Parts: sequence; structure tokens; C-alpha cells
Amino acid sequence: MRKPKMFVYCSLLVVAILAMISLKRCSSQGLNNDFGVVKSSDTVYVAIEYSPLSLYMYDDTLGGFNNDLLKLIERKENISIKMIPVVSLSESLTQLENGKYDILAAQVPVTAEFREKYIFSDSIYLDKQVLVQKRDTLGQFNVKSQLDLAGETLCVVSGSPVVDRIKNLSNEIGDTIRYKLEEKYGQEQLFMMVATGDIKYAVISEKIAKTLLPNYPNVSINTAVSFNQFQSWILNKSNVEMRDSLNVWLNRARQTEEYRNIYSKYFN
Repeated sequence: MRKPKMFVYCSLLVVAILAMISLKRCSSQGLNNDFGVVKSSDTVYVAIEYSPLSLYMYDDTLGGFNNDLLKLIERKENISIKMIPVVSLSESLTQLENGKYDILAAQVPVTAEFREKYIFSDSIYLDKQVLVQKRDTLGQFNVKSQLDLAGETLCVVSGSPVVDRIKNLSNEIGDTIRYKLEEKYGQEQLFMMVATGDIKYAVISEKIAKTLLPNYPNVSINTAVSFNQFQSWILNKSNVEMRDSLNVWLNRARQTEEYRNIYSKYFN
């Protein structure tokens, strides 16, 4: 039983590597933008989360909402955007702080705690965090409400602000909810680990979970862990000019037919 599971995880890592190679080939060279915030190399460096919603590869084709939106901005603003696929959120945040990336495009809710560390773009979309758990042979699942989380241990991606939500939820229900930080894998992999029985519970983005759910009828994502929250792209707190320019680019992109088609493709 261990071999199929290891094959699944290894396959996910191979696909991520292939996506990285393809992005290096596909990065186009653009002109200076009119806001004066692009680096001297005339390139905006974006760390993009590898997930079914943000960035994925299928039959040598790259897709994903964040990927398609960034390509639209690149075309419309006549700038060069280099996307670097990432899996580890905590590592990506560290590299963002160190200046390796200009922007981190990932499924990260805007929270008060994160606002103390980073600045955010305008909202990209709404999402919430849900519990991923297996169903039994009768299709039932253990945790039907947040009160049932008392005494349980939830796996979350290291660096995610959902940790703060779990702490607050523990106080709200008046009981202990433990959490375990996953350093190596992202949200998609945590979903897969629940599906294969390697871990009992995980908390991930509902939109990511919904893209994976059709292939895993033995999994439930019915229990919400948070309310709907704004999802935005993250920038270094000192990079205010880039944030302001990014918001202008996003606003102009949203006024196009191409954007409406992209949004409809992934969210409708």
C-alpha cells in the first residue's frame, strides 16, 4: 500500500519540476512599464503557488487562475513577468522578505496578523478554509461541526495564517485544537495525504479542495474552519510602489473581456 502512495507524491513533485522548466522557457521579455517600479532587469519576479487553482500543468500546457491572470497583465501592461513555481509557503515568504521575489501569488487569506508582516494587493477573490477528512465505508465523516474539532490535530501548510484561525477557534469552543505544520508539502499534497490515509485531517483552501474533490469521493470538505476571507497577492512590506502599480494593473485587467473569461473558467 505504501508504493502507490509514494508514487502519488513523487508524481506531484515531478510535475512541479516540469512546470518550473516550462515557465523558464515561456517567460517573455517585455518593455519598461510606466510606473517605474520594475527592476533594472525589466522583469517582475513572481513566486506562484503550485496548486490546481493557482498553477498546474496538463499535457504540457500551463494553466491556473493566478497563472492566466499574470499572463494577461504581462500582455496588457507590456512588461516581463517571470513566474517561479513554489510549493513551500514558509520558504516562499522568507525569500519574499529577502527580496528574491517581488510578489507571491498564492492562496493566502488576508489576516490582521499577516498585515503586520506584509502588504497585500487588492483582493483577487474570496475563499475560506475547510477541513479535509475521509469518509467511512457508509459515506459518513467524523467532524460535522467546529465543536467536533476538540482534541483533534489538524495538518496545515507551514507559514499559513490559518494557524491563527485554529488558535482563535480553540478559544471559541473552549477546548484544545492541536495543529501540525507541514514544511515540505503544499495544500494539494495535504489533500492527497488525507485521501490516502497518511494523515487524518488537513485544513486548506476551499477552492483548491473543490478542484480536487471530484476525483476523490471518499473525501469530505463539508466542514468550514473559517468564514469567507479576501485572498490577495503578497509583497514585501517595503515594496509599496510595486503594490500600488500592481493594483493599477489588476484594476485595468478586470475591465477586459479576457479577464471575465478567465474568471468564468475557474470560478463559474
